[in-house]
Amino acid sequence: MARKLLCPQCKIGNYYVTNESGDRRLVYIMPDFTLIPTKENETLDGFDLSVVSCFCCSREGFPRKAVRY
Repeated sequence: MARKLLCPQCKIGNYYVTNESGDRRLVYIMPDFTLIPTKENETLDGFDLSVVSCFCCSREGFPRKAVRY
């Protein structure tokens, strides 16, 4: 797997996205800014992929704000 991008605030690579019901799905942000679920058998259908939240510090933002380290 390619290196995932990290939160600019706390430098952790685990994010989550939510859907209209408030369900969360853990994701990684890849170097091309695509989101992939942390578990292979999960799908991101129905989830808002335009905003991600950091799993550690709860920082919300656009996937393109993630950084490489």
